[in-house]
Parts: sequence; structure tokens; C-alpha cells
Amino acid sequence: MKRLLFIYNAKSGKAQIRKHLADIIDIFIKAGYRVEAYQTQSREDAMHQVEKRGKSFDLIVCSGGDGTLNEVITGLMRSDWYYEKRVPIGYIPSGSTNDFANSIILPKNVISAANVAVNGKKKSVDIGSFNDRNFVYVAAFGAFTDVSYNTPQDLKNILGHQAYIVEGLKQFIPTITSTYHIKLIANGKKLEGDFIYGMVSNSNSVGGFKGISGKNVGLDDGLFEVTLVKQPSSPFEFQEIISALLLGKKSRLVCQFKTSLLKVYSEDKIDWVVDGEFGGSVKKAVIRNHCRAINVVTGENLIYRKK
Repeated sequence: MKRLLFIYNAKSGKAQIRKHLADIIDIFIKAGYRVEAYQTQSREDAMHQVEKRGKSFDLIVCSGGDGTLNEVITGLMRSDWYYEKRVPIGYIPSGSTNDFANSIILPKNVISAANVAVNGKKKSVDIGSFNDRNFVYVAAFGAFTDVSYNTPQDLKNILGHQAYIVEGLKQFIPTITSTYHIKLIANGKKLEGDFIYGMVSNSNSVGGFKGISGKNVGLDDGLFEVTLVKQPSSPFEFQEIISALLLGKKSRLVCQFKTSLLKVYSEDKIDWVVDGEFGGSVKKAVIRNHCRAINVVTGENLIYRKK
């Protein structure tokens, strides 16, 4: 029989995955897999499990938020066996926002997502590296980027995506006054300026907002979407920024472009967030696109319904 490793974070989201474990495993077994289930015990546990044991399996399915998915994919990218045996990744999203899940057309219902994991279409997608660590869909700095890792898990479980909005509003006044002077190299060109926010992404959705990273996003084109936002001097300019990000309107305060390699320099250390987790405080960030590095199972070829 084919072997399936199921790694799940029981605390993710509203901790609903525990109620559905038997049904999920039954779906895997009926799809012809011998299943080994593993509940993560600590931070980076999923990464270590995949790196050490993933080679023995034909499919790895993980359940949790973007952080859990990041750990699983990082485990693959760091292993010395992955490029010999490109084990595909299935994903059952159970976090509060699940941006990457939206990009690969996964249902929010965990039972439907389990069906996709074993019956969906395999697709190669780009993975990013931020200095010495990997990320699945976003690396960012500046205003609101620390919302996800500063939001208490209990609040996430109760409010879901609303928790991020609550924390974001609380941080609005102090963060909007902070600017970051950076020098940037991309596509053979240099850019220097003061920005309140910067984002390097490979997703149709970031922070639960669709379209914020720009148009014509390709998950397998070898390119990142880069967004840089200058500081507004008035409520009117802030509204202009929101319109540019959410409605695609042009603004001199928002700079967007695509690149496969980005180098960001600053005189002072800048805090970065990688896939919703604290990514480090650095003066230099080298962000590289690894084209079609990982095989994931998507819902592109399936019509699913909630059960």
C-alpha cells in the first residue's frame, strides 16, 4: 500500500481538527493509503518530522495554519533526499486566515479538504527563501506585519480573521508613524526610499485580502510580487493607499513590481514576518524565488461541497 504521513496541529484555528480525525483518516484509508498520524508537540516539530522521516512516504498531508504548512515545506526544502523523491504535499487548512489555501483553491471544510488532499491535482509551485529560511507565500515588514504573531491564540480561536482586524486597529496609530529607510536591488535596478510597509509575496491573498499583491499572480512563474508603501501625510492619502491595494487603483504612494531576486538593505535592523511568524530582525535580506520547487495537491480539478 501507498504510505501517507498525516501531520496536524491540534491547536490551530478553533481546534476543530480533533473532532474530525477519524473521518479524515478514514478518507485517506479508502483512497488506498496506509496512514501514520502525528500530532505536533512544539514549534518546528513538523519541520523536523518531515526532514527526518518524509522520505518513507508517498504523500504528506498537513493540517494547521500557514505556520504549520511553512514548517512542513521547510522540512522538505532542508532535507537531503527531497529532490530525489519529490513527495507531494496535501493541505487541510485549519488556521485563522489560510491565505495560501485560498490561492490553491482548497475548501474551508476540513472533510472536503481531506478529499482534495488525496484526489486533487498535483501542481508545482514556487517557494521563497528569506536569507537562511524558507517561506511559502509572503515575507513582509512594517505596519501591521506583527499582528499575526502578537495576536493571542485564544483570541484567534474565538474571533478567527476578526482577531487580526482587532489587533490591527489597536496598532494603527503607533505603526503608521514608523518609516523604514531601505535600499533595494531588483531586476538590475536600484531603489531607495522611506516606506511604512513592504511585502514580497506569491499568493492571491495576503492577510485575508484578495488582490492586495497585484494582478496576474502566478504561483509557478518564478516571480514574486513586490509591494512597497510610502507614508501617508493625511487621511486622504491613507484612503488613496487602501484604494490602490484593494481596488487596484494607481497611486504614487504604492510601488508594485515583479522579480525573482530581491536584496533589501537598511542601516538599522528591520523586523520581518515570514508566513505569519516572526522571521527575524536584520539589516540585509536576500529574498530568492525557487521556481516550482514543491509539489502541492490543489483543488483545481475538483468540484467540492460542504458536508
